[in-house]
Amino acid sequence: MSTANFETRAQRLSAAQIARLLGACLLAFGVFLSGFVISEPAPYELVMVIQIAIWFLLGLRISRTVCLLLALLMVFNIGGMFSITVMKDMSGAPMYIAVSTFLALSSVFYAAIIEDDPGRFELIFRVWVVAAIITALLGILGYFNAFPGAHMFTRYDRAMGAFQDPNVFGPYLIAPILYMLYRLLTGRIMEAPFLITGILVLVIGVFLSFSRAAWGLLLFSGIALVVAMLLKERTTAFRLKILMISAIAALALILALVIALQIPQISDLFTNRAKLVQSYDGARFGRFERHRIGFLMAMERPFGLGPMAFGKIYGEDEHNIWLKSLTTYGWLGAVTYQIMIWSTIWMGFRYLLRERPWQPYLMICWVMILGHSLIGNVIDTDHWRHFYLLLGLLWGCYALEHRHMRRQRAIDATAGAAGA
Repeated sequence: MSTANFETRAQRLSAAQIARLLGACLLAFGVFLSGFVISEPAPYELVMVIQIAIWFLLGLRISRTVCLLLALLMVFNIGGMFSITVMKDMSGAPMYIAVSTFLALSSVFYAAIIEDDPGRFELIFRVWVVAAIITALLGILGYFNAFPGAHMFTRYDRAMGAFQDPNVFGPYLIAPILYMLYRLLTGRIMEAPFLITGILVLVIGVFLSFSRAAWGLLLFSGIALVVAMLLKERTTAFRLKILMISAIAALALILALVIALQIPQISDLFTNRAKLVQSYDGARFGRFERHRIGFLMAMERPFGLGPMAFGKIYGEDEHNIWLKSLTTYGWLGAVTYQIMIWSTIWMGFRYLLRERPWQPYLMICWVMILGHSLIGNVIDTDHWRHFYLLLGLLWGCYALEHRHMRRQRAIDATAGAAGA
């Protein structure tokens, strides 16, 4: 090889490495900003719009599997566009659907990014952990009014970090908790002190959000992940290790909860929030009554009521994603959303225990999506950035699995032909 050719190849390699590094930095910055959504549109939107455009202009591809996700999300949002046409007062509605459409595209972007290189999982979750710890600390410090102006990180005496709502702040912290829990159960003992510290900070953040949905999601997802790991592992010794560490972690969290409840400010709010049914849930025209009325009303309106119209009528939003899909996205959006969520859960169940390099992330994302579907009965999730991040990561796993199966079939066919 001539000196000139060698230098040209080195320059190309260097340029490729620089492009890869810049892409990783941009991706990491976007994920980091997902933890700081104080208003809409947030800085996250701006960075992600630029990033999505750059990646696809530079050749990021969408496979058939990811195309299916894109089609489902676009039909879902087309339903939302139709719903705007029945509104008399459309103020804010176009922006609402614009944000919904953007979040849909962000999900497709994450799926394509993961299919292109599953090694990006580690980067995404590490950055998510950092963002979660920072926003959790802001929420904790705000709850205790640790510095002047710290109250801006709380609402209704509940921690909300750099979010608009404690009910979004709490669930945002749980995927990083699962990631660190998985690392704690499977990793080296030297990492344990750092992982335990991180988990405690995030769990305290979830607790101080006083979000019943977040509490339930944390309990469900933690148990579900441990169960999935016990099913995955075949050796008795490793299963015992998982059970022992899980039991110790549970006892530590219970002890931390008991200590926290000694603080009157926390104890009083916890006693009030721990009730399964609040006064605004079961009262006349409370949350559950509004759900019933909303479903009956939506059955008569194929195009729905329009974005935010339900809240203007009843003074409160739907607080139920299944009802929200009907009122805001119409029958078309609601049916599409049901198909998307349940097909996502079914595919994840099929692939959950297959031994793959991306299996740990598939387990975490699948447990989280299943958990979000459950808490969706009492809360709206259609504008949660981290929900679309999880959805995209999970479909990225499905795209990887489908590609793996196609390659395996090709290898088997080649081997069969050679044997014949």
